[in-house]
Amino acid sequence: MPEAKETPIEGTWTEHICYDKKVHEVIREVLTRLPRHPGAREQRDRQVEELRDNLSRMHPADIACLLETMPPEDRLLIWGLVDPKDEGEVLIEASDAMREGLLDAMQPGEIVAATENLDADEIADLLPDLPSGIVEDVFRSLDPEEREQLRAVMSCAEDEVGSLMDFDMVTVREDVTLETVLRYLRRFDQLPDQTDQLFVVDRQEHLHGVLPFNRLLISDPDMEVGAVMVTDRLVLRPDDKATDAAQAFERYDLVSAPVVDKENRLVGRVTVDAVLDFIRDRSEADLLRQGGLSQDEDIFAPVPAALKNRWKWLAINLCTAFIASRVIHGFRESIMQIVALASLMPIVAAIGGNAGNQTVTMVVRAIALGQVTTASYGRLVRKELSVAVVNGLVWGGLLGVVAGMLYQDVNLGIVMMAAMTLNLMLAGFMGVTIPIGMLRMGRDPAFGSSMSITAWTDSGGFFIFLALATLFLLR
Repeated sequence: MPEAKETPIEGTWTEHICYDKKVHEVIREVLTRLPRHPGAREQRDRQVEELRDNLSRMHPADIACLLETMPPEDRLLIWGLVDPKDEGEVLIEASDAMREGLLDAMQPGEIVAATENLDADEIADLLPDLPSGIVEDVFRSLDPEEREQLRAVMSCAEDEVGSLMDFDMVTVREDVTLETVLRYLRRFDQLPDQTDQLFVVDRQEHLHGVLPFNRLLISDPDMEVGAVMVTDRLVLRPDDKATDAAQAFERYDLVSAPVVDKENRLVGRVTVDAVLDFIRDRSEADLLRQGGLSQDEDIFAPVPAALKNRWKWLAINLCTAFIASRVIHGFRESIMQIVALASLMPIVAAIGGNAGNQTVTMVVRAIALGQVTTASYGRLVRKELSVAVVNGLVWGGLLGVVAGMLYQDVNLGIVMMAAMTLNLMLAGFMGVTIPIGMLRMGRDPAFGSSMSITAWTDSGGFFIFLALATLFLLR
C-alpha cells in the first residue's frame, strides 16, 4: 500500500493556521482515508500524526469551529489529538452543547489541567458544565486572588455586566509623569488584549479617570497623568444589564470600559471581544427560542437527545393543529357545497402567518434593543393594524380579483379580500400582543413566539374565511 502524502496547508496567523474551508477539507480528507481496521496500525499512526501536526498549528478558536462541523465519533477522535495546552481555550470557544460532550470524554485531572492557563472569567464560563467534585479541584488549583475574582464573576447573573468582565488590566497613578508610565509599560512582555486605555486609580483602587493610548503617545512626556487623563468616561457596574453595556459599546464605538463597585473602586473591565461573544450567544439563543428550541442541542446530537429537546413544542403544535382541524370540520358542509374554499383556505392562513412572523420579529428585536417597552403597546397595535388594513385591501383585493376570475364568482372574490384583511389584522394584533404580553409576565419574548403566532393565524384564518363564506355565499 503506498504511503499517504501529507497535504500542506498554506497561510499562517502568527503561529497558527487561519480557519477556512481549505483547512476543513484537509482535515476531512485525512479522516476519510484514516484506516478503521486494526490491521493497518502503521498507516493509521502516520495519518494520526498528520492530523496532530495540522491541529498543533491551528488557533484554538479555529479548532472549536472545526469540531462543530463533525459528527460525534470524528469529533472525539480529533479532540483526543488536540494539544493539552490548547484544550482550555478550545472549551471556551465551543458551544454549550458540544462542550458537554468534550468534557465527558476527559478525565478529571485533564479538566483541571485545561483550566490552568485560563483567566478567572473564562473559568467561570466552564464551571456550570463541570461536575461538583471537579469544581472543588479547580478552586484549589487557583491562587487566593484568582479565587476571589472567580467568586466575583460567579456571583453575577448571566445577563449582568459582572459575567462579562475580566481582571487583566493596567492601572496607573495620576501623580506620575507620562514618561514614567511609558517606562512602566516597557516592562510588560505583552499588554492585555484590547488594551486601548489605562485606568487611573488611587492607592485604594478608586477610579479617577482613564488614560487613552493616543493621549499617552502624543502628549509631553513630562506632563503628569492627571493633566491629560479623561474624567468624563463611561463607567459600568457589575449588576448593570449586559444588553445595556452591549448597546453602549455599539453606540460609542468602545474597545474597553471600566467596571466599578458602589464605592467607585475599580473591580474589572469589559472588552469588546466579550461583548461580541455575548451578542453572538444572545442572537443564537433568540433564534432558537423563536422556534421553541434550546441551545443545549448539538446539531449532531443523538436521536434521543434531539427528541427530548423538541417534543414539548411539537406536542403544543399538535394541539394547535388539532384546534385548526376542528375549525375546518365545523364548516365541512360549507366546504362540500363550495369546493373552491378548500383550495383557497391555505392562502389566507399562510399570508397571515408570514405577516405575523414579520411583526413578531420586529417587536422582539426592538425589545432586545431597548426600543420598545410595555408602555408602547397601544401605539404599536394601532400602527400594525393600519399596516394590516392597507396590505389587506391591496393584496387581498388582488387575490380577490384572481379568485373571482378563476371561479367566476364575484362574491367569492369579495369574501377572499375581506378574509385576508381580517386575518392580517389578527396577525398584526397578535404579533404585538404575544411578545409584549410575555415581557409583562417576565418571560423571554422570543421564546416560542414564532410558533405561537402561527397557531393563531392558522386557526383564526380558517375560521374567518369559512365563517364569511358561510354567511355571504350560502344564503
